[in-house]
Amino acid sequence: MRRILFFISLIVSITIQAQDETEVGNVSGKVLNAATDQKLENVHIVNLSQVSGTITNKEGEFKIPAKVNDTLYFSYIGYKPLRVRVTNDWVKYGDVKIKMTELGIALEQVVVSEVQLTGYLEIDAKKIPVYNNYRYSISGLNSGYEGGNKQPGAVNKVLGAIFNPADFLYNMFSKRSKELRKLRKMKKDDEIRSLLETKFDRATLMALLQVERLDIDEILRNCNYSVDFIKYANDLQILDAISECYEEYKILERK
Repeated sequence: MRRILFFISLIVSITIQAQDETEVGNVSGKVLNAATDQKLENVHIVNLSQVSGTITNKEGEFKIPAKVNDTLYFSYIGYKPLRVRVTNDWVKYGDVKIKMTELGIALEQVVVSEVQLTGYLEIDAKKIPVYNNYRYSISGLNSGYEGGNKQPGAVNKVLGAIFNPADFLYNMFSKRSKELRKLRKMKKDDEIRSLLETKFDRATLMALLQVERLDIDEILRNCNYSVDFIKYANDLQILDAISECYEEYKILERK
């Protein structure tokens, strides 16, 4: 009888532990400067597994939905990005201290070209640089394609690109379908959208998609986004662009 009770209690404890590891709860902690223990405010934190995000408060504290073995991605301007795996102890015992290492930032020299205006509209209008990038929409697809300068062959270039998908896109999208499906969740998460709207380094997207910066640029080029868009868009705009391209790519693949 005792043996039976022992095995029953053992099975129950194993079942409870397994449930604890699969259920999503909240983990919390504090983010500090590794050298000075200074509290870091507004650190971006994204759960790459659950696709949810948050930021630290004035005390460096945060709380985010997570379960055991999830990966949290910490990023902060001037600091080395950090990946941290959620452990059993973290879930059971609560707060942890996350320490980020500060980086030396070398700023490139920025040259600003001065535009001297004469006061005459016809003359000044010709002096102001204008980016002529046009976007073409096609009925039945979610959005459109940015075809660059409006030239006679621009539309043909767009049609040729989407109806004959590049090998690069096929290899990229087919191998990372799981990661790309997470883009849908990211698009719906207001917290993550707010985080990405202020970022231009592509770091969070690189971590989520498990690609390099050059791969992201190549995806956008193959989706016919302009050089200006690839260079100057914020991370939220890049997220939306890749997501739209992926959705349209799937529609064309099914057809």
